[in-house]
Amino acid sequence: MRLLGAVSLALWAGQTVAHAGPDGDLPVPKLAGARKFLREYNGERRWDQGIRSAPKAQPREPQHADNLEKRGEIKERQNTSGRCGGRYGSCASGYCCSYEGYCGRGAEYCESPDCQLNYGTGCDGNQKPSGVDTSTIARPKLGNVAYGGVGIYDCVNEGDIAVTFDDGPWNYTGDLLDKLASYGAKATFFITGTNLHKGKLNDRTLPWPSIIQRMAAEGHQIASHTWSHENYSQLTTAQFQNQIYWNEIALNDILGYFPTYMRPPYSICPTRTCGSQLATMGYHVIYFDLDTEGYLHDDPTQIQTSKDIWDDTVPGTNPCRNNFLQIEHDIHEQVVYNLTDYVLDSLFKSGYRSVTVGQCLGDPPENWYRAGSGAVPSYTFTPRAPTGTWSCLTQTSTGSAGPTGTATVSTDGNCGNGVTCQGSRFGNCCSVNGYCGASIDYCGANCNPDFGTCSTGDSPLPSDNPLPDGPGATTTTTSGATPTGALQVSPDGTCGNGYTCDGSEYGNCCSQYGFCGSTDDYCLVGCQPEFGSGCKV
Repeated sequence: MRLLGAVSLALWAGQTVAHAGPDGDLPVPKLAGARKFLREYNGERRWDQGIRSAPKAQPREPQHADNLEKRGEIKERQNTSGRCGGRYGSCASGYCCSYEGYCGRGAEYCESPDCQLNYGTGCDGNQKPSGVDTSTIARPKLGNVAYGGVGIYDCVNEGDIAVTFDDGPWNYTGDLLDKLASYGAKATFFITGTNLHKGKLNDRTLPWPSIIQRMAAEGHQIASHTWSHENYSQLTTAQFQNQIYWNEIALNDILGYFPTYMRPPYSICPTRTCGSQLATMGYHVIYFDLDTEGYLHDDPTQIQTSKDIWDDTVPGTNPCRNNFLQIEHDIHEQVVYNLTDYVLDSLFKSGYRSVTVGQCLGDPPENWYRAGSGAVPSYTFTPRAPTGTWSCLTQTSTGSAGPTGTATVSTDGNCGNGVTCQGSRFGNCCSVNGYCGASIDYCGANCNPDFGTCSTGDSPLPSDNPLPDGPGATTTTTSGATPTGALQVSPDGTCGNGYTCDGSEYGNCCSQYGFCGSTDDYCLVGCQPEFGSGCKV
C-alpha cells in the first residue's frame, strides 16, 4: 500500500499494523491501498494473542548523580523482570523486552514483532537461523519485472487473480494447502521466519519445513515477508539486512534456493531507502490492489464483511480487461476455513485464473528464485482453466492441439514443427511466434491451434456481458475487425497501409498513430479496427 504522509505514518506504525495477529482490538491508522481499495484499518495491534497483564513494576532505588552511569550498567545486566525500552534501557543478556516494556522470557515477552529488538537480546527476531550464509550469493537482475523501487501493485496479465497469503506458515496453513489443491488453485505465500513465537522456520522439530516443501511441490510460489515481520522504520540498516538474509538462510536450508519476491511488513518500504536496498539485494517488492481484510474480521459473525469486499470488486467484471493482486493472511482461522472457499469458488465462476504472482506478472518461473545450496527446480504446473463464458478465456481443444503420434511435448518452451505445448511445463498454448505459454498473449488471437490448446479467440474483445451462450444474452455481429487476405502481419510494430497488428508480436490493436500494442493507449480512443482486432471501442 502506498503511504499517505510518510512522517505521520512512521509515527503510528511503531505501535500499529496493517496485518494483525490472531486476536486483539487496538486501532491502527488508515493506509491507502493501490487502485481498488482505500479502506480503514480498524483492527488489532501486531500479533496480540490475548489481553496481556503487564508485570508489576519493581521498586526503583533512588538514583544519585554520582555513579549513576555505573549503577545503570549494573542494573541493566541484572534486569530480568524490570522495565525496559527507550526510557529504561535494556534487559539482562538473553532476556526479552516486551511490547509493554517489561523484561522477561517466554512468548508474552519474546514473540516477534512485539518484542523490542534493541532492548532484549532474547527477542525471537534477534535469533539467527542455522544454515549457509546467503549474503555473498550473486544477485543478477533477470527478466522484465522491476526490482525494488516503488514496488508493484498490479498484475500484468488480464484474467489473472494472484491470491496471496502473508505471515505464515501457521497452524492453519496445511489445511489451506488442502483447500487450494481441491480447487486446482495456485497461490503465493509471503513467508515470515519467526513470528508468533512459532520457533525458527527451518527447525526440523517443527512442522514448518515440511509445509514449505509442500508449497513448492504443489506449485505455489514462495516469497519472503522478512525474518520476524519488523517495521522497517524502526530498524537500523544492519537489522534490516538481517531481516532479509536470515529469512533467505532458513528458506535455503529447507529448499536449497530462496525467493526473489518479497512483501514489506505493514507495506512500509520508502522508495529511496528500503526500495533502493531491496533493489541491490535483488528483490521484487510486491504490494496488492485488492485487500479483503480478513485479518480485521476474523470472527464467524464478521467475516461476511470480507466476502462483501470481494463481491463488490470481482464478480461481474470482465476478465478480458481486469486482473487483481489480492492479499490475505493464513494466520487467521476465518480466512482459511471460511473466506478462502468463498473467494476461490467465485474466482473461477467469474472467469478468472488463480495464479502465482510471478505468473500474473508474466515472469518465467526460473526467475522467481535464486539458487543457493541447490538448483532452482523446473516448474511443471499449468494454471487451471477458467470456467466462465468469456471468449478470450474459454479454452477449447482442437483435434490437432494435443500430442499425436508425430508431435512431441515441448521440453524447452518452443513449439511448432512437430512439437506441441499441450502437456508442457511452460503452458498449453503455442503462440504465433512459436513459444509455449499460458497467458492470453499465448492463448488468444496469437495462438497456433495446431500445436497446443487455444482460447476461442479474443477478437473482438467481449463487452461486459457474457457470450451468447450465457443466460439472457443476444447474438451480436461485428464487422471490419478481422484482417483480410490482402493485409500482411506487421513485422515492425507499425500498422495501416496494408499491415495489420493481428498476429504480430506487438499486440492486436492498431492505434490512431499507426502503431501496434495491447494496452488501452492502443486499444481505446482512436484504435483502428480495420488493422487490428483488439479495439475496445
